[in-house]
Amino acid sequence: MAGISYQQQLAEKKEYIRKLFEDLATPELEVFESPSKYYRMRAEFRVWHEGEVCFYAMFEPGKKAGGASLIRCDQFDTAHSSINDMMPRLMAAVTDNPVLKNRWYAVEFLATLSGEMLLTMIYHKKLDEEWQAAARALQEELGIWIIGRSRGQKVILTQDFVTERLQVGERVFVYRQLEGGFTQPNAEVCQKMLAWACDCAEGLGGDMLELYCGNGNFTLPLATRFKHVLATEVSKTSVNAALWNIQANDCDNVQIVRLSAEEFTEAYTGNRAFRRLQEQGIALADYEFSTIFVDPPRAGVDDETLKLVAQFENVIYISCNPETLHDNLVKLNATHTIERMALFDQFPFTHHIESGVLLKKR
Repeated sequence: MAGISYQQQLAEKKEYIRKLFEDLATPELEVFESPSKYYRMRAEFRVWHEGEVCFYAMFEPGKKAGGASLIRCDQFDTAHSSINDMMPRLMAAVTDNPVLKNRWYAVEFLATLSGEMLLTMIYHKKLDEEWQAAARALQEELGIWIIGRSRGQKVILTQDFVTERLQVGERVFVYRQLEGGFTQPNAEVCQKMLAWACDCAEGLGGDMLELYCGNGNFTLPLATRFKHVLATEVSKTSVNAALWNIQANDCDNVQIVRLSAEEFTEAYTGNRAFRRLQEQGIALADYEFSTIFVDPPRAGVDDETLKLVAQFENVIYISCNPETLHDNLVKLNATHTIERMALFDQFPFTHHIESGVLLKKR
């Protein structure tokens, strides 16, 4: 989508969604725009060395990492402004320090709207005590957190996470975001997604089941709309982050269990008992679910889990893949109507589309 304006690329995405879902009865598409620049909270760069000079670099998509495809990136206007501000400061500081510069291979930035930033500096050498001392001084100088990585090594100087603050309506939610963990990369659009999901949930009442909850990104604000929330997630790292987030935000009506969507479906249908549910004192019969919230991976919801989804009166579905969303909705169309549909432009100037739908039982 290079060479076109932001509104042109957005119009192309809207038309794509219109055509893809034209075989289903859908309401008017709600569109949530992104800033056209400085929106991505994560950025990764190779560090290229030419003699005594080093600089940030990327490679043209689809080409091998070689000199002919090298793109120098002194600035990167896709990344958040705080990352762009940090890039020259970091490069200048490291260039003047041989211990930090030697065999420095790559860097990953994780920024937040809260102002915290985490850098992962990746090397082709063992990170010894001399490197750690230099990195600690750099961390203090730049006012950020630094992690060092090398083959078989992860050096955490202080911490390996940042704390993000996202506003939904009148309330601010805090989130621990771990290095290497999944988070929505476009924080401004993420806030719009959270607000939209909460608006969909307004007045539904009862309890909510959430599958694929990640670090609790949607769980926390949605918990304000329901009596109780039971959330599931298979990644241990994400579960640990979600537990911290639940406690930090005083969400005392939320329980989380480490089960995959497929495993939970087996438990819910009574086909299999799970010790993890018993150990946490979770009895599924105690819940009065009115709503299920799903935010699956690109493959969408599997067929067995989709049968579970179809049993719920209300379904809020966030999707990162319109094609698998369409396939799932074709099946859910037998039991539900599509009441609301949204496009969230999480990834401007790419073909990736984030969508949301609210379904109600016929």
